[in-house]
Amino acid sequence: MCIMLIDDDKNDNFFHEREIKKANFESNIIVEESGTEALDYLNSMIKKNNLKPILIFLDINMPGMNGWEFLDEYSRLDTDIRSGIVVVMLTTSDSPETKAKAMSWDSVSGFVTKPLTRDTMESLYNKYIKY
Repeated sequence: MCIMLIDDDKNDNFFHEREIKKANFESNIIVEESGTEALDYLNSMIKKNNLKPILIFLDINMPGMNGWEFLDEYSRLDTDIRSGIVVVMLTTSDSPETKAKAMSWDSVSGFVTKPLTRDTMESLYNKYIKY
């Protein structure tokens, strides 16, 4: 299983990588610190034979390209690239408006507030990944 973290905060990425590993998922973790880097990775996935993430955790507030802008560009990617990927917003915001906006995107499956915990990981795995 491959999981992608898209977040500009190095400390959050370090912590979230650790939580994913503590949840005992046999995972490759890809960390991209901007939406642009993540899109570059996804666009070159097939050409470079990169691992395809099954789950993307996306932060909203990032410099350059924020999470909303990423989702706009992501929705334009080829369906072969997007198929089988679960996108979960992972953010510090817990406002109902932000959650509603996130869930209005067809490509967004879930909304989780930081920090990501082992329990949350297990819940997401059971909801979206485990068949």
